[in-house]
Amino acid sequence: MAGIGTTIEDRIATVTIDNPTKRNALTVAMWQELPRVYAALTADDAVRVIVLTGAGEHFSAGADIAALELLGTGQLPTVAEMAIRDCPKPTIAAINGICFGGGCELAAACDLRIAGTGARFSVPPANLGVVYPLPATQLLVSVIGPAATKYLMFTGEPIDAIRALHIGLVDEVVAPELLRDRGQALAARIASRSQLTVQAAKEIVNAIASGQEPAALAALAGDWSAQAMAGPDLAEGMRAFAEKRPAQFTWHRPHG
Repeated sequence: MAGIGTTIEDRIATVTIDNPTKRNALTVAMWQELPRVYAALTADDAVRVIVLTGAGEHFSAGADIAALELLGTGQLPTVAEMAIRDCPKPTIAAINGICFGGGCELAAACDLRIAGTGARFSVPPANLGVVYPLPATQLLVSVIGPAATKYLMFTGEPIDAIRALHIGLVDEVVAPELLRDRGQALAARIASRSQLTVQAAKEIVNAIASGQEPAALAALAGDWSAQAMAGPDLAEGMRAFAEKRPAQFTWHRPHG
C-alpha cells in the first residue's frame, strides 16, 4: 500500500516515499501525510537530521495522475513542500532514478541533495498546460536561479544528474550503489555538529535568500548569538577543543 515511511536510527530520520509500483508517485493521502511527518520529526528531540528518499529504484514521479485536482491548484503539494523547507532541522534528499514534477519540488525543498548517477530530473508543467504554483516556482528560482528554472519549465525535458549538478539542483553525484551510504554518512556528520549552529545557519541563510531587511537579519542573528552564549554547546565546544576530543553537543530547540 502506498504511503510515507519513517525510520529513526542514530539521530537520523529517514522519510521514504513508498509507492514503487507507480514510481513513487504521490497520492492525495501521501501529500497530506508529509507535513504531519515533518511536524512530528521537528518535535522529536532524538532526531537531528532528516533524509528524504524513495523506495526502490526511484525518488518520485511527482503527483499521482489520478489526483488531477492537485495539478490544477497545487495546494497540497505546496503545503508539503513548505513543511520540508520550513523544518528547522537540516534536511537531505537522497535521489535515485526519476525525480519529476512534485518529486523534484520536494527534493528542492530540502537543504542538500545527493543524486545517483542514474537520476533524472524534470519539471513538466508545459507538458500538461499547468501553471506552476507560485511558491513552487519561487523555490526553484531560489535553488537554481531564473535561467535554469525557465529551461526546465519551458522544455519539460528531463535532465541527467550531471546537468543537475552543473545548475546547482544537486550538491553531489555518486554511484547509485553508494547513494544510501553517502546520504547517511553526510547526515551523521551533520548530526554530530552543534545543532544550535546548524539550525541557526539554516534560518539565517534562508532569511538572507528570501531578501529580509537588514534590521530583521541583524535581530535574527543577534537572537541566535544570545542563545549560543546562554546554551550548553559553546562551552562544550570550547572544552572539547582544549581537551582534543570530539564534542558532545546537547542543545535542542525549545518546544512551544
